[in-house]
Amino acid sequence: MSAHTHTPTATRPPGGQTALPRAQPRKAALAAFLGSMLEYYDFFIYGSAAALVFPTLFFSSGNPAVGTVSALATFGVGYAARPLGGIILGHFGDKVGRKKVMVFTLLMMGVSSLAVGLLPTYEQVGIIAPVLLVIARLGQGISAGGEAAGASTLTLEHSPEGRRGFFTSFAMSGTMAGILLANFVFIPVAALPEDQLMSWGWRVPFWLSIVMIVLAYVVRRRLDETPVFVAEADAEELRPLPLAHLFRTQWADVVKVMFASLFAVFQTVFMVFGLAYATSDAVGLERSTMLWVSVAANAVAVVAVPASAALSDRVGRRPVWITSALSCAVLVCVYFWAVSTGSIPLIVVAAVLLNGFAYSGMNGLWPAYFSELFAARVRYSGFATGSQFGFLLAGFAPAIGFAIMGDGVTGWIPVAVFAAACGLVSAVAVLTARETHKVPLAELGKPLPRR
Repeated sequence: MSAHTHTPTATRPPGGQTALPRAQPRKAALAAFLGSMLEYYDFFIYGSAAALVFPTLFFSSGNPAVGTVSALATFGVGYAARPLGGIILGHFGDKVGRKKVMVFTLLMMGVSSLAVGLLPTYEQVGIIAPVLLVIARLGQGISAGGEAAGASTLTLEHSPEGRRGFFTSFAMSGTMAGILLANFVFIPVAALPEDQLMSWGWRVPFWLSIVMIVLAYVVRRRLDETPVFVAEADAEELRPLPLAHLFRTQWADVVKVMFASLFAVFQTVFMVFGLAYATSDAVGLERSTMLWVSVAANAVAVVAVPASAALSDRVGRRPVWITSALSCAVLVCVYFWAVSTGSIPLIVVAAVLLNGFAYSGMNGLWPAYFSELFAARVRYSGFATGSQFGFLLAGFAPAIGFAIMGDGVTGWIPVAVFAAACGLVSAVAVLTARETHKVPLAELGKPLPRR
């Protein structure tokens, strides 16, 4: 079958040359924003539930600490599935088109999240309950493994030169908005009386996701395939096995993306471990208080993410990223120290500085930067494979945090050191990668000329 059959959004005039669709940067940015918001709303309501209610609902009540670690480990299972999702969905994204895969990831996340909201508990069916929970989480993880790479690749290939970072960052602004929305939904749920929270209240956020998935589905269906992909298909440049071609030509870039992706440890340590730690007996803060802290930090990030990306369009990806990584390595220590004091004003300030500002310097850049490191024919595969293997550690970071946490008021120190070390590795990986912000779209991923 000819590669031409994979370009349904293009038309073929009498001359035989496929007419390329027009770039739609604003429409692509909106589609990426809404899709990522709704996908990551689903992904992170699971994180909130894993920290607050799943230890009791889906695991034996014999040992609360074991239940917490087990629930946080199921959060990590979603990240374990993301490399598989990245490989499979990256293959099809480079073979049949960005748009088709992006619609699929959205629907898969919606079905998986609705399934979580319908699951029986451990008290009702015993060991079957956590097994079903893990299966649903795997579905979320596979979907998320292709979502970020797809939304970023699609938006990048619709973006104008010189503003690729800004437009592509809306995928991550959507992620921050999704996390914000997840927290907003969980605040009244967490405030319910204990019996209502544990019986039906925790299910409501998962049920609500299906309504929002419909909105994002409509927006994505109306977006054209990218001109870059249509041109590759028309020239019959698509590879039958994109992943094989990727590792033959750009394996070093995959490795760099993988290590650069360790920056995501900051987010899961802040969002999931931080929530569980702050509301544990060691600190004793209220659940609703910490959810509001997360809301404040992520509200700032919704604006800081595109601002950081726009700055990188002017000064370069690497300077912004490295400054952000080093800042996060310091501020993660400040944040957990603030949590250990129990002072709400200190916690809010530290959270906004860490997750609102410093982390946004990486979170706003990686959609464009990781996409720009790869040639068009392997862009989706390269982005998805490298980033999702890197994010694997981030998924298990909350469980690792509880496993290495010390005793007493300074017990947070090993966790902060672990996160800071991941930030330093990310900075070094980016330091060794090429600068891409001024490279024309058609030249991305090509070998640098020898001097």
